[in-house]
Amino acid sequence: MNFVQPIRDPEVISRIKKDLIQLPSPRNYILFVAGINTGLRISDILQLRIRDLKKKELYMTEIKTGKQKTFEMNPTVRRELLSLVEARDEDEFLIVSRQGINKPITRNMAYKILRSLGERYKLQGIGTHSLRKTYGYFFYKQTGDIAMLQKIFNHSDPAFTLRYIGIVQDTINAATRSFRV
Repeated sequence: MNFVQPIRDPEVISRIKKDLIQLPSPRNYILFVAGINTGLRISDILQLRIRDLKKKELYMTEIKTGKQKTFEMNPTVRRELLSLVEARDEDEFLIVSRQGINKPITRNMAYKILRSLGERYKLQGIGTHSLRKTYGYFFYKQTGDIAMLQKIFNHSDPAFTLRYIGIVQDTINAATRSFRV
């Protein structure tokens, strides 16, 4: 199993968003923006429907853990995503596949989309969990609240959460860059 990384550079995130919004279909943009702004696992993002964006709070059962989760998306992000899907039926999946009628893309397709972004922007270690980790990385950088992030991610240990979002590796890298005997 490969270890995936968050996208740490805000300029790269901005470039990716700018390029994805210009595509004929907003599907990949919605996938990317929803992923980096919710902290949800890819399996939970793929189950979202248009109607879920219309609610202020979303009550869901996480697919991986089976745990109940109450979730409120940033209102600006929610409005932006709603504007991209306003002509679609509210029962449609948010990230709809071109295969079949009203089916979400597969986890494998999401992986392929993200891997191609990684290659295009020369990012190492990009996979489906990179979106969740990017959310966590920037949440922690903006708030410094590891306990809150641990709760959001349903992690049992703050040390695991720091390692998960790449902060531990960043700290190690900074220390070794300045170390000299």
